[in-house]
Amino acid sequence: MSDAVVLVPGNTLLTENPEEGRALAIKLARLTVKATQPDATIRDKLRPAYAESADSLLAAVHIVSTEFATIAAANSYWR
Repeated sequence: MSDAVVLVPGNTLLTENPEEGRALAIKLARLTVKATQPDATIRDKLRPAYAESADSLLAAVHIVSTEFATIAAANSYWR
């Protein structure tokens, strides 16, 4: 079995509506972290440090926002 992370679930950025698009943006950001650090034990160990860091949380929000902008464009802004 392959340990490869599927980076784009369903191989599409198309969603039914903005709410689904936002959820996909969050999922893509999380998958990027998983691909960058595939060891779950290490991710769990690091989580408390960034969970209490305003700078780290703002960086995560920025990443999700960038993913969402890409998804919105791919969906013609749900027009």
